[in-house]
Amino acid sequence: MRKVLRKGVPILALTMLTMSACSFGSNEAANEMDTPPTNYVEENESLGLEEDPEEAPVEEGDGEEGTGDEATTDSVQRELYLIDSNGLVVPQTLELPKTESVLKQSLEYLVDGGPVTELLPNGFRAVLPAGTEISVNLKEDGIAVADFSNEFKDYDPNQEKQILEAITWTLTQFENVDSVQININGYKQDTMPVGGTPIGEGVSRANGINLETGSVTDVVNSKGVTLYFLAQNGENTYYVPVTRRVASGTESLTAAVEELLKGPSNESQLLTDFRQEVALLDEPTYENGTVTLNFNESLLSQNQSTAVSSEVLNMLALTLTEQKGIEKVAVQVNGEANVLTESGDVAEPVSRPSLVNTGSY
Repeated sequence: MRKVLRKGVPILALTMLTMSACSFGSNEAANEMDTPPTNYVEENESLGLEEDPEEAPVEEGDGEEGTGDEATTDSVQRELYLIDSNGLVVPQTLELPKTESVLKQSLEYLVDGGPVTELLPNGFRAVLPAGTEISVNLKEDGIAVADFSNEFKDYDPNQEKQILEAITWTLTQFENVDSVQININGYKQDTMPVGGTPIGEGVSRANGINLETGSVTDVVNSKGVTLYFLAQNGENTYYVPVTRRVASGTESLTAAVEELLKGPSNESQLLTDFRQEVALLDEPTYENGTVTLNFNESLLSQNQSTAVSSEVLNMLALTLTEQKGIEKVAVQVNGEANVLTESGDVAEPVSRPSLVNTGSY
């Protein structure tokens, strides 16, 4: 059964997205809207963050990493990949003390019983075994070598993939980090120490996150696409990345959108805000970093079916900007670009947020 987001539940963890220009419907329809306005960030406007991982590349170091600039504030927001109540690896943006050792600090805040304890959102837990000590060295080729103490081996083998994914996605939020190598007490690991999950020369985002086991099982002749669905914990709603395999011959943008429209797996607790009748009318078009998607009128699910929901726009932006070269997503309905948002504003091209799941809990 398709699981759809229940509207009316307070959305405390929705991400602010940058937008750029397009209005579907009439002024009368806009005046009828009673949904509280969503605060979007205009292009080039500050997100109100003290530091953005994209704008503060870490530098190579021997066991330590710097931001390249001296600290000007006492704290900064970072994405930490934690485990939620469904056992999924999920980014949560938390405020951490300012430091030059940003890679080491990010992993230290994944340790159970460590400094993240007082910051954990409801329903979330840290992923690394208690007492784990960490150092990180960023090599010139973009590989972050994460070196752990023996305590790192003290984990449930059933959670091994989640641990590896959390480490990888936490470190690769920084633009200088392409992949992650795991060491224990200075010794390189070709596999994870408990369950033997392969690591090889390094793990990257291309290896996926929260991998689904679906109808496509031929790894050689398939590829992964990362989709963003929704999850709820009480009154809190947040975005969850899921990697699904599709046939390698399919066009990546089309495959990503079509898989997103299929919704989350029936076996998961994830939700979608797309109606079941939503469909692409044309192949996605790409120009200057922006992909344009033309949907049927079923995309309009808000305000008496005159507007597109912010959750739908966010899911599209997060999903498609996972692909190389995609910076913004624009939506059309029946070929018309004047699509309204639920707040009554025009649905301008949406870019990826610098940080995901920034809500208060």
